[in-house]
Amino acid sequence: MPGTNLTREEAQARAALLDVSSYTVDLDLTTDEKTFASRTTIAFDCTEPGASTFADLVGATVSSVTLNGRELDPAQVYADSRIQLDGLEASNTLVVQADCAYSHTGEGLHRFVDPADDRVYTYTQFEVPDARRVYTTFEQPDLKSVFTFSVTAPETWKVVSNAPTPQPRPVGEGKAVWDFEPTKPMSTYITAIVAGEYHEVLDVYQGEHGDIPLGHYCRQSLVEHLDREELVKLTKAGFEFFEREFGYPYPFGKYDQLYVPEYNMGAMENAGCVTLRDEYLPRSRQPRSFYEFRCSVILHEMAHMWFGDLVTMKWWDDLWLNESFAEWACYHAEAEATEYIEAWTGFTNARKQTGYRADQLPSTHPIAADNYDLRAVEVNFDMITYAKGASVLKQLVAWVGIEPFRAGLSQYFRDHAFANSEFKDLLAALERSSGRELAGWAQEWLQTAGVNTLTPQFELDESGAYASLSVRQSAAPEQPTLRRHRIGIGLYDQVGEALVRRRYIETDVEGELSEIKEAVGEQQPDLLLLNDGDLTYAKIRLDERSLATVVGGLSRLEDSLARALVWSAAWDMCRDAEMSATDFVQLVLANIGDETDSWGVSRIPVYAAQAATMYSAPEHREDVKGAWERGLRDLLVEAAPGSDQQLTFCRSLASAARTSESVELLEALLAGERTLEGLDVDQDLRWSLLTGLAAAGRITEDRIAEELGRDNTISGQEHAAAARAARPTAEAKAQAWASAVEDENAPNETARSIVLSFNRSGQDEVLWPYAEKYLSQAEDIWDRLGTHRASVVLEHIFPRVLASQELLDRVDQWLETTDANPAVQRYVREGRADVARALAGQRRDAEG
Repeated sequence: MPGTNLTREEAQARAALLDVSSYTVDLDLTTDEKTFASRTTIAFDCTEPGASTFADLVGATVSSVTLNGRELDPAQVYADSRIQLDGLEASNTLVVQADCAYSHTGEGLHRFVDPADDRVYTYTQFEVPDARRVYTTFEQPDLKSVFTFSVTAPETWKVVSNAPTPQPRPVGEGKAVWDFEPTKPMSTYITAIVAGEYHEVLDVYQGEHGDIPLGHYCRQSLVEHLDREELVKLTKAGFEFFEREFGYPYPFGKYDQLYVPEYNMGAMENAGCVTLRDEYLPRSRQPRSFYEFRCSVILHEMAHMWFGDLVTMKWWDDLWLNESFAEWACYHAEAEATEYIEAWTGFTNARKQTGYRADQLPSTHPIAADNYDLRAVEVNFDMITYAKGASVLKQLVAWVGIEPFRAGLSQYFRDHAFANSEFKDLLAALERSSGRELAGWAQEWLQTAGVNTLTPQFELDESGAYASLSVRQSAAPEQPTLRRHRIGIGLYDQVGEALVRRRYIETDVEGELSEIKEAVGEQQPDLLLLNDGDLTYAKIRLDERSLATVVGGLSRLEDSLARALVWSAAWDMCRDAEMSATDFVQLVLANIGDETDSWGVSRIPVYAAQAATMYSAPEHREDVKGAWERGLRDLLVEAAPGSDQQLTFCRSLASAARTSESVELLEALLAGERTLEGLDVDQDLRWSLLTGLAAAGRITEDRIAEELGRDNTISGQEHAAAARAARPTAEAKAQAWASAVEDENAPNETARSIVLSFNRSGQDEVLWPYAEKYLSQAEDIWDRLGTHRASVVLEHIFPRVLASQELLDRVDQWLETTDANPAVQRYVREGRADVARALAGQRRDAEG
């Protein structure tokens, strides 16, 4: 549907023409299980009477269109997701009556029936351009307006929107109407309606600028898992921190957080009405990293209330700034205002790595991408937007200073409250508050792509001291920009049982080679750590002595952030074929048992598993995988009872288990015939064990069905789908493929569970046919499954696990001849890049 692809030029022309005074939106959610009634009244002015424009409405059956009292024929004016509006007057009123479809893909108005109790739940998801699936809109962020929602629903439901929830008005037949007050001015994409049989808990934050009513909502079947006390504590801490830090009171009156099912995203910053995936209300024990991440999500969305909702980008070119800012702000708030005081360590161990990976793919792009239309937004909304953007903003804060940064933000919010802005407006505010020139910094860091690598280069004198020390900066040939970096350099010595920092040097690095004169005369340390303190966004290298030091005892390095930088350096070296997969696995096995950072504990074993299964040389892969599996068994048995390490190593072993010793241990734990002190084999861990056994070929369909009978919930259904997909049989793979890739009606999260479980190491024989099927399906999958489903399938079911020259050649052949959607080609090129990287790693590992 070309009409859904709004261009930047079209949006600019429409913004110049229109001023939207108000929306009145009446929704009736009682008409049908598949559709709902939508009546929209838009009042707007036109700067050029007699001109033409269009309104947006996707996938609707339109029964009437009235413009300034004139009845228009829907068949004539509504086509290709647009309503043509000709002969505009200075002041206009548009009324559109339509029936719109409920979604089961998480876009527009999603409807879900809980298998646990048959209760009904709906919620909206509008970013980037999906408000037009629910009501008639001028769908672009710079046409802000006020919205008055009226919702008809069963009288027993809860109905929540951006404005405070009114008392429902009974209208008979078990129905009621919720008439909301007009909202503050906002963009269409952050409006929201959440309606259904939700459980509601209300609280109040008593802040310096007045009371903020708080609401928490979830499905009835999850009430026992709604840890209200913790969620309210985090919410209040966030408000106290952000109102002080931003120097501007919370602008939207009340603040509801609604945990909703089958959610595509982590969360969404609807103004005063935040929606979050209800997996954040865990029903089983989770490691600390889970709760740390949930905290970051809660604070991320709260930061958006100011940056994104109060002040909104004019066009999606500045989407990066919305997300990068909220990402930086949430980790800043975590570290300063919650118990997660080492949040930046977790960022380095996990989140930042996603930015490094994305920035080395062929699809990399500048942080400030050129989003010339909505399709470009879909493609460029990635971990460069989030992780790299947050890393670079962290550098900006260090560059201008935290106090000038705060002052600039506060003035920026005041200057642009309830309006739209561009990045240059923020830059100007920060230049005024800090006195620094920032245009050059912005060009260097925001408008170029790629990640630099910093490598130590030195000579020693006869005493073993540095005669010279320099930092060599390099970049990939495809992205050759060399940048200015502010870095710390740490010199660490072995002192007793600890690695102790003897000297810290903070300096600027610029160009290809930067001499560090302050280090001359210093004895060579046991560990030389570039970017100590993680001040910049760059990969770092360890010299030979430093690498030997950390392999022998990384746990002796007491500072968690320094350890995270070493972990990151080692993993980058492995991915770049400068460290063998065998050596990286040994490094992890020797040191992960003593790691204390929650994200290090949970994420680094994932890297090691990838090294063992993809980067190891085929001729001795079974040896590397065997060492990894045995090491995990030992780590599990030796882990402290009840620790995160114990839980993580159990889950990791479940994924790796193939030998009889490991499989028998999983079976015994699942059956309760073997217990480990402190390890509670709860429902989610049961599914992990069961899926591991399924992948090893030890579980039948009947056994999966039996477990689903114990756990007949949507989570149980998703876990069961994953377990079925993991089995190493042709029949299991065929059924999984049909459900995830070919069934257009499969629920989003169920399909996602399947594709994440489908490709398993050691199942090459049954997986090889799907390499060809993948390429065949890719030709039309974007139009057939839609943006979200297609992107999940294309990214996660790509056959990386079959990394070989044969696969690489076939993918190259497909890329040379395909005319598939450019977004599809992007995902295939990314998969191809992963395969090429794995082959380089295999060659390095073969060298020993």
